[in-house]
Formats: sequence, structure tokens, C-alpha cells
Amino acid sequence: MKRKINMGMVGGGRDAFIGAVHRIAAAIDQQVELVCGAFSSTPEKSKASGEDFMLSPDRCYGTFDEMMEKESALPVGERMDFVTIVTPNHMHFPAAKAALEAGFHVLSDKPATFTKEEAIELKSVIEKSGKLYGLTHNYTGYPMIKQAKELFASGDLGKIRKVVVEYPQGWLATALEQDGAKQAEWRTDPKRSGAAGCMGDIGTHAENLAEYVTGLEIDELAADLTAFVEGRQLDDDGNVLLRFKGGAKGVLHSSQISVGCENNLSLRVYSETGGIEWHQIEPNTLLVHRLGEPTQIYRTGNDYVGEAAAYNSRTPFGHPEGYLEAFANIYRNFADHIRAFDAGETPDEKVTDYPKIDDGIRGMAFIDAVVASSEANAAWTKVASE
Repeated sequence: MKRKINMGMVGGGRDAFIGAVHRIAAAIDQQVELVCGAFSSTPEKSKASGEDFMLSPDRCYGTFDEMMEKESALPVGERMDFVTIVTPNHMHFPAAKAALEAGFHVLSDKPATFTKEEAIELKSVIEKSGKLYGLTHNYTGYPMIKQAKELFASGDLGKIRKVVVEYPQGWLATALEQDGAKQAEWRTDPKRSGAAGCMGDIGTHAENLAEYVTGLEIDELAADLTAFVEGRQLDDDGNVLLRFKGGAKGVLHSSQISVGCENNLSLRVYSETGGIEWHQIEPNTLLVHRLGEPTQIYRTGNDYVGEAAAYNSRTPFGHPEGYLEAFANIYRNFADHIRAFDAGETPDEKVTDYPKIDDGIRGMAFIDAVVASSEANAAWTKVASE
């Protein structure tokens, strides 16, 4: 396929934060082009948003159902090749299902769906369609996260013993949702966000990052969720003890009322003979500890990093790469997978290294487990993916 991959977008219109992030990330490598969209729940705003993006008015649709129908009628090469979904959580499943059944690949914002049951059903839809599905757990796209994953997968640091992952923010320390803040409104609304607030929004990122780097699955957990802001319906803070399959233990802390914290996702993993430490606020640095040795500092872009880290780096060492580039790695890999898929070729493992529906199901199972555990006074609860 010697052309750009055509992308359609559901959601992400005017005033939407994450839609703009997706559009920038998709464009970074010049492999993907936005050609159409149903950008809002109102046809008027969808059309207006399309004008902002300089799209043809006849490719800006009032609903995603209309988009699937009309794009399907266009010839290959002109119609969209895949759909990216950047709506509030409650619309992820219906939009993904419609796109897959219409014959389009799907790349969705997280969490995969509104409920675990929807995620399991979506997996069946994906398998029946034969199309590709990806999930933008974008923090897995950082080069130093790839490096950390490779270190543990190689066995270089021995068996993992403990995982500490935290994701504190402070932006919801006050009742912004009561003051008309759009991003706060839907995230604190159980009808649009789902069973969890903070834990569904950013706690799932922490869960996914921990499982991705370690290669371990959380077996059971004990959670304590709190809504500190008066009148808030969903949790804005949570503390979770983790037990991983294989015997490792862990702690997961997620908060949106931690005043002064910006986007402080961090991961520490300790094993028999070493460990790692990584902070999203300084993403180009990975600290690697080995028993009895000085701490090593790994930096993005250097010749000594592994193959996966090198593949996901764009600039020479010393040139910062960050959030948007990590996001773009998922888009690039997904686009390359589409190219291989359409050509009937088997893609390289580096190309298929992006989150998929099983990761989405794990995320929904995690949400269900933390909510159930907290309601049972932090009782140990299985993370059941089925």
C-alpha cells in the first residue's frame, strides 16, 4: 500500500482534549491522514469541527452509523481504512462494534468499553470481523518502557518480587464538574464514565503499565476507593494492594485530588537481583539497579539500548521525546500492521507491539475488581477476565 492510511474519527470535536492528542499523534510519522469523522453527538458541532480540521463537508457526519454507511460505499483508497474512537467511555463499545461490522479496523481510546461484559462481547465481534483492534494505552509506547520490559523478559534481573506503580494527579481536587468543566463532567458521571472514576480513567493506565513491563498478571487485589470531593459520585482517589500470578506482590496508588501533582505516573519494580525505576515526568530516563553495583542510568536514543527501545525512538540522544511521541508509536505500529494485513504479510513483532482487546478486557476486569473490593471493605478480590 503506497499511500497514507486513511483514518476516520468518532468523537474528538471542538473543545475535546484527547481528540487533538490523537490527531497530532497520528500525524507525527506522516503515515496516517484524517479523512472523515463523526466528531460530536450533535451534527452541527460535528460539521463545525470538520471545518476546523479542513475536511470536506461531505465527509463530516452527523452520527457514526452514517459514517460507516457512507464510507463503506466509497472506493478503497478513498474511504477510511480504520476508525479511531475518542468519545467518553459509554460510547466506545457501540462505535467499535459498528466500525468492525462495517469492515473497518479500530483503534480506541481506553478503557476499551463501559463494562467488562461489553469488552468480552467486543472480542467476539473482533474475531468474527477478522479486523485489527488496538487500544491506546499510550504509556507503553515510551522507549524506556520498552527497555524495562526487555530487561525483565530476558531474565537479566531475576524473578520479580514487588511492583510499585502510582498515578497521582491534582486537577480534580475541587468540584470542577459543578462549574461546567467538560472534561471533569463526563469523567465524574457514572452514566458516561462507568463504575469507577479515577481508577477507570488513570488507574487502568497504571494497571496496564505494570502488567506490560513485568509480563505478569494481577491475580487478586484489595482496594480502598474514596470520593473526597463532596457530592462526587465516583472515586477520585484509590489505594490497592496487588497479588500477581507467580507470587509477586504490589501496590497501586491512583489519585486525582493530589494537590500539586501534574501527571506523575511512575513505576518501580524490584526483583531478586535488581530493579528499575521510571517516571513519566522524566520519560527519557530509566534507572536500573543491580545487586551490589552502582545504579545505571539508561537514556533514550543511545546505542546501548535494546532493539525495541531503539525502534520506538525518533531523535538522537539528548533530544527530548515525550507524551506525543509515545502516543505516535502506537499509531505508527497500528498503521504498519494495517499495511501488512492488507498485503497478506506477517508483520514483525515490533509492529504488533501495541495494546489489544485482551489488554482492554484486563483493564475492565481490574475496574470491576477494585470497585467490588472497596465495597466489601477492601476484601481480597479476584481479577476475573472471563
